[in-house]
Amino acid sequence: MTGIITGDIIKSRKTKDENIWLTPLKSALSDVTKNASFYDIYRGDSFQLECNNVEDSFSTSVYIKSFLKSVKGLDVRMSIGIGGKSHQGDTVSESNGEAFVYSGETFETLKKEKQNLKIKTKDTTINEELNLYFKLALIAMDNWTVNSAEIVKLSLEHPNMIQSELAKLVGINQDAVSKRQKRAYLDDILALDLMFRKKIAQLK
Repeated sequence: MTGIITGDIIKSRKTKDENIWLTPLKSALSDVTKNASFYDIYRGDSFQLECNNVEDSFSTSVYIKSFLKSVKGLDVRMSIGIGGKSHQGDTVSESNGEAFVYSGETFETLKKEKQNLKIKTKDTTINEELNLYFKLALIAMDNWTVNSAEIVKLSLEHPNMIQSELAKLVGINQDAVSKRQKRAYLDDILALDLMFRKKIAQLK
């Protein structure tokens, strides 16, 4: 079983300089996996990423979103497909299987449904439950400011750091870190990640 994230940059074609979003996208994907064959960027503003550890699919999506939203004006829509892989190609775009189909099918519904993160697995009950949680979480995530997104990104990159240590990285005080994390609803998103991991473990 594998996890496939399919995504694209929202309103990328309104940006004159593609490096504004292409550079952070490449950085985000290379941070998530050191193996370049696990991700592809295609059509300029679209990408696909394989998460071998399927339980990491949600936190990986959150990380990519926080990375991109820490650049003013950027955002991303993503679909997660979790299932089997029937063919291993040289790159993720050359591989296929159930997870790829789920991710691709779900991605095609995002614009119409105006939801920037959805999941599909073989279990319709899990899908309905997690997609409701995602919809609620997106009320916060879609409205992250640059500062909120940056603190989520750093918190995910350094999960063992306390607020005072994160404050030194950003150049602000501990109280400001606490406020930014609260405004980003970071604790709630981390709680959702734990719930996600429990639900996905049931599929195995």
